[in-house]
Amino acid sequence: MSLALIKGKSMKRAMIAMSGGVDSSVAALLMKEAGYDCVGVTMRLYRDPGYRKSSCKSCCSDEDEEDAAFVCTQLGIPHESKCFSRLFEQSVIQKFVREYESGHTPNPCVDCNRFMKFDALLSSALKEGYEVLATGHYARITQNEKTGRYQLRKALDESKDQSYVLYMLTQTQLAHLRFPLGSLKKTETRSIAEENGLVNAEKHDSQDICFIPEGDYGAFLERWTGKKYPPGEMVDMEGNVIGHHNGLIRYTVGQRRGLHLPMKERVYVVSKDPAGNTMTVGPEKALFSRELLAADFNWLSVPEPGEQIRVTARTRYHQSECSAVVYPLSDSRVRVVFDDPQRAVTPGQAVVLYDGDLVLGGGTIL
Repeated sequence: MSLALIKGKSMKRAMIAMSGGVDSSVAALLMKEAGYDCVGVTMRLYRDPGYRKSSCKSCCSDEDEEDAAFVCTQLGIPHESKCFSRLFEQSVIQKFVREYESGHTPNPCVDCNRFMKFDALLSSALKEGYEVLATGHYARITQNEKTGRYQLRKALDESKDQSYVLYMLTQTQLAHLRFPLGSLKKTETRSIAEENGLVNAEKHDSQDICFIPEGDYGAFLERWTGKKYPPGEMVDMEGNVIGHHNGLIRYTVGQRRGLHLPMKERVYVVSKDPAGNTMTVGPEKALFSRELLAADFNWLSVPEPGEQIRVTARTRYHQSECSAVVYPLSDSRVRVVFDDPQRAVTPGQAVVLYDGDLVLGGGTIL
């Protein structure tokens, strides 16, 4: 008879999202040690005939799923696989394609968190009677004692902080989520895995987009859509034609390499015009801007303010924060004005606002 039944009450049930990596494995271990009745679940998101072996830079392969199952065996908890490949294609891959074709540079990890882990998988967990969903993200959740509002905070190890890709969470989701690694350093996570003999204790972290493990976005887009994206003109800041690009999808704002222009000074991609299939390049100083407009903005840890407030902001993952003022607008939009001009603010990326370690919210840069 279990200890929980002896005490006259059932244990809380936790579903653990397990990718096969060391972080989610240690998250499962810590949740079990905290007294939860756990099940490890691996999401099947993307399967391609040529994508079967694990890559040290990507995740979600068959070998990763096997690692997750083996860790669950080591921990003495059940393991399940759930197929979400159709939803992943519709909500993540197809959006990725649309955004690139429109000249933007999307962040599919944000969309995977939004639509897959913290919508589809959390909904599945709650329907099956689990009180919480735990993941291996490096971030923390607290609750304001006065207002009762849940708050997302940076991880204590800022070098591993993942709060930037979690800005889209809701109050309801935060109430049912657990991030057991939020107060740990990555070295501590690996030490815990080693001390407990977990099979993936020394496994490399995933880095690349899971459905583009080779890192060639252009090749993936052409393979996925069946299209050939045509070359077009490269123009300077005055609109003079100075060269030709190999398809706009192969470039992003701020890019320098691969332009193949015989210029005396370094030039960078400044903007892209999908309608005219042209790309503007210019000196590095042309990349800097003082403000941005963001849409689909989610105020997370605080209610939407009625007036402008001072914040710090990130416009890229792991970028250093910069001081700014945010102006709430209508239709879930905001205008962010930086104290100092920022380099390569890129449409399609996220802007995330902070107050110290508190995540105020975030949205998509227009």
